[in-house]
Amino acid sequence: MAEKSWHLNRRTFLKGVGISLSLPYLECMAKDVVANPDPVKRSCFIYSANGVSLPPEGTTAHQDWNWFPHETGMNFKFTKPLQAFEPLRDKVSVISGLDHPTGGPAHSCSDIWLTCGDISGNKYNNSISIDQIVAREFRGKTRQPYLAFSCDGGVGFKSRIGTISFDQRGNPIPTENKPRLIFERLFASTTGSKEARRNSLREQGKMIDRILENARSLHRRLGRNDQQKLDEYMAAVSQIEDQVDLYDRWIDIPLKKVNADHVDLDVDPRKAPEEYYRTMFDLIALAFETDVTRTATFMMSREDGMGIADTFPTVTMDILAHHALSHGYNRPNDGGGYENWARYDQFQGNLIAYFVDRLNNVQDKDGSVLDDTIVMYGSGCSATHDTRNLPLLLAGGKNMGLKHGSHMKASSDKARLNSLHLSLLRALGVDIDRFGDSADEFPAVFS
Repeated sequence: MAEKSWHLNRRTFLKGVGISLSLPYLECMAKDVVANPDPVKRSCFIYSANGVSLPPEGTTAHQDWNWFPHETGMNFKFTKPLQAFEPLRDKVSVISGLDHPTGGPAHSCSDIWLTCGDISGNKYNNSISIDQIVAREFRGKTRQPYLAFSCDGGVGFKSRIGTISFDQRGNPIPTENKPRLIFERLFASTTGSKEARRNSLREQGKMIDRILENARSLHRRLGRNDQQKLDEYMAAVSQIEDQVDLYDRWIDIPLKKVNADHVDLDVDPRKAPEEYYRTMFDLIALAFETDVTRTATFMMSREDGMGIADTFPTVTMDILAHHALSHGYNRPNDGGGYENWARYDQFQGNLIAYFVDRLNNVQDKDGSVLDDTIVMYGSGCSATHDTRNLPLLLAGGKNMGLKHGSHMKASSDKARLNSLHLSLLRALGVDIDRFGDSADEFPAVFS
């Protein structure tokens, strides 16, 4: 059959003076969809530290400012912290009642939010995070296997971690926090000819091979403790080798151009936290729209007052710092107590709603980008230092079977966070028997 004159290739670009912009999915690109029938499955995990405001019954703030809705099921009402999700009601669900019983000290909850590792007592047996399992599943299908963002960059340190992504050995994966550098790494045009870039990659590969060869020779002469340290080093170098190989495979595939005119790549988070957050979410959205990656994490704040984000409430709302808010409700001069804390929860909720709406308004081949993306937002504790009844919000994933529009409350006191993680992994197409110490799913997300 002859190709119709109005048929467009999925990689068609709009070209103008000094700009090249990739088109969204259009119906006349249907031929490409048939040629590439594999469904796209994405995931994004967004973390906020210090829990949420849960004013107790009997206080004036309880009815309006409690983070969790008071009703369960489909007929729940959003309270003020999550009110921005009302227009997206059929795209999101609120989850309460989940626990992580192998969690440890209160401020270690971020270390295990996506790993469900065992850090109870004096242990620190962390493991791979859910995003890295997904990245491993889809490795090679996108230019970047994953994105790991935070407000501070780096990894922080145990129990005051600066990332929610962990590798197969349970080691923290560094995050990125500078919008312009992120954009240039993801979208900037690569300079030099393809052959020159390929030669450069080959030289890097040879150097890595020599490093690994020398390391293996050294390994045989070391004691057990030093061998373990060297094993970790070799694993990190092997990951670099894998990334070099991945770049080599993608070198002949044109990089999709994007229009970032609406994104402030030079925003200063110290002066404009809201604009900074929007920029980071815009970068994730652009990466999903252009299929640069299919999984991302964003740590919006760190536990125990660590990092720049702790100051954001003072900048945006002239109230206590974030960690102080989570402790300050019982102080006589805290200027609002639970309600001030909840107003900052609302500030963050508005930003997540902005991101979800952004994904919902971009067309993908099987619906919206949101329909092909599972977004999970929440914290590793509920009220101050309480790692039970974790606050969680799910969005998207319609094409992966997720059902929304309700407040799902776990029916058992022993319902675990890793059961939800297992459900999400299977929805994303990962063939896995268990996650952490759970082989049970959380079926409510599909009903």
